[in-house]
Amino acid sequence: MKLLALDTSSLACSVALQVGDAVTWRHEEQAREHTRILVPMIEDVLAEAGVAVADLDAIVLGNGPGSFIGMRIATSVAQGLAHGAGIRIVPVSSMLAVAAQVIADEGAKAVAVCQDAHMNEVYLGLYAAGRGGVPELVGAERIHDLSIVSELELEPARFTAAGFGWQRYPGLLETNRPLLAAVSRISHPSARCLLAAGRAMAEAGGAIDPQDVVPAYLRHTVAQPLRPRSS
Repeated sequence: MKLLALDTSSLACSVALQVGDAVTWRHEEQAREHTRILVPMIEDVLAEAGVAVADLDAIVLGNGPGSFIGMRIATSVAQGLAHGAGIRIVPVSSMLAVAAQVIADEGAKAVAVCQDAHMNEVYLGLYAAGRGGVPELVGAERIHDLSIVSELELEPARFTAAGFGWQRYPGLLETNRPLLAAVSRISHPSARCLLAAGRAMAEAGGAIDPQDVVPAYLRHTVAQPLRPRSS
C-alpha cells in the first residue's frame, strides 16, 4: 500500500510516505512556516521514492485537534491532492500520533497526550498500547482545564505525559505529576506515526471522500467542512 501522511496541527510540519515497508519522511518544527514548506516537503518525499500522487492508495491526514490554522493548511492540501488524483483521505487523530511515538520510542504502556487549546485549556487524549503499533483511545478526546485528570487518579503510575500542553501549562503538569508514570519530551505529532493507524483504517474501510473531511477542532463552534481546492 502507498500512503502519504500529513500533519500541520502543531508547531511541527510533518510529512511521511510509505511504499510497502519503506518509509520516507520529513519533519520540521518552524512556527508560521507551514504554508511555505508543506508542499515542497511533499514533493521531496514523493521524488525520493519515485512515486506520483496518482500512484497513492490514500492520503492519511493528521486531523487534529490542534492549531485551527495549522489544521486547515494540511486539510486543504490533502483535499486538493486527493481530489486531483481521485483518491480518498483517512483522517487520524494527531494526538494518536504522539501516543504512538511515545509507545514505540519509550516503551510506555499508556500515554496522556495534552496539546495547547489556549484559554487555560488543553486538548486531552488518553491512549493505551494496542496491536500493530496502533494505540487504542481510552474514553474520548476532549477539552480539559488545568485540574487533575480523573483517569489518572483511577490508575496512578500507568500513563506517561506527552504533548506540548504539559509544557505550555506547567501548573497542569505539577498538579498531575504524582499520578504519572513518566514525562516524555515528545511534544508534536510526527506524520510517520500516523501511518500504522492510517493503513489499518484504510484497510477497514475508514477512508472518506475529500469533501467530507472535517478537522477535529473539538471546539465545535468553529468547525466547518472544507471544500477541496480546485486542481
